[in-house]
Amino acid sequence: MLPVSIYAAYGTNLDPAQMARRAPRSPLLTTGWLEGWRLTFGEGLPAGSGALATLAEDPGQRVFVALYDLMEWDEPHLDSWEGADRRDGFGAGAACAYRKVTVRARTADMGTVTAWAYVLDAYEGGLPSAIQLGQLAAAAEKAGAPGSYVSDLLARECLPTEL
Repeated sequence: MLPVSIYAAYGTNLDPAQMARRAPRSPLLTTGWLEGWRLTFGEGLPAGSGALATLAEDPGQRVFVALYDLMEWDEPHLDSWEGADRRDGFGAGAACAYRKVTVRARTADMGTVTAWAYVLDAYEGGLPSAIQLGQLAAAAEKAGAPGSYVSDLLARECLPTEL
C-alpha cells in the first residue's frame, strides 16, 4: 500500500525507535529542514508539567525534521498519540490538542517536498521541562541532527528542575 502522505516529525518523534512503536509500518524516508518555521512551546497545559513542542511560522528560522512515509493504517494510531483525534486536550483541565498543517521540507537528497506536521492548538510561550528538552535533544541526535542544533535545544530556557 502507498503512503498516505509524508509526515514531518520535529519533536520526540524524531527518534526512529519511538516512531517504529507509534507507526510501525511507516519507515523513515529522510531528514531535512522546515524553512520559515521555528520550534517553540505551547502554553495551556497543566501547571508544572512542561509545555509541549510546537511550530510557529517565522521567516529566517528553521527546524530540523525527520520525514516518514506515513501509511494509511498508522495515521489514526499516530493521531491518537498526538491528541489530534480529539478536541478535549491531553487530560483533565487541558484545553489543547494538535492539528495538522501542510509544510514544505527541504532535504539534501530529495529537494523540497510537501509534508504535514502536528502543530499545537494553543498559544505559544510555555516552557518545557528540563526532562522534555533532554528527550527532544536525544531524539534529534538519534535522527542525525547537526550537533549545533542539539546544543541549541539543550541551551533553551526551561522550567526549574524539582529536587
